[in-house]
Amino acid sequence: MAETKAKTKTKKARKPKPRIGWREWADLPDFEVENINAKIDTGAKTSAIHAFHIREIMIDGVEHVEFYLHPVQRRKKPEIFCSAPIADRRVIRSSNGQEEERIVIQTRLRLGDRTWKIDLTLTNRDAMGFRLLLGRDALRRKFLIDPGASYLLSRQD
Repeated sequence: MAETKAKTKTKKARKPKPRIGWREWADLPDFEVENINAKIDTGAKTSAIHAFHIREIMIDGVEHVEFYLHPVQRRKKPEIFCSAPIADRRVIRSSNGQEEERIVIQTRLRLGDRTWKIDLTLTNRDAMGFRLLLGRDALRRKFLIDPGASYLLSRQD
């Protein structure tokens, strides 16, 4: 009888994922927005930001969107002007069951010392407690989420 070698898988030593709470301070470097209070929402698939005065334009044959942000909760100032190429349009169902077609942009997000690109939908979140909602797609495989904790990453000052 021939001997068979048992294949052994060697696991790569992975760096432990940082823990984040149900809310964290985030930056959007492409728009020079720092310290926006973000809600971590694993119940939401996509991420959303409060945007207003949304206007679609063409630049060199490419669809772009111009909009303004209010990055500070419960405040109308500052207003930050932003412009980005349109990456997609998606129908999003909100937690109350209403559907809305939203413009999707791609932008960099920074949480703690990590920065990566995410899809971000533009919508009016004026009535919501948080101007930025981070959904599962943006957070997948990057963090461990502790729903009982807040602000586990250091604030960027």
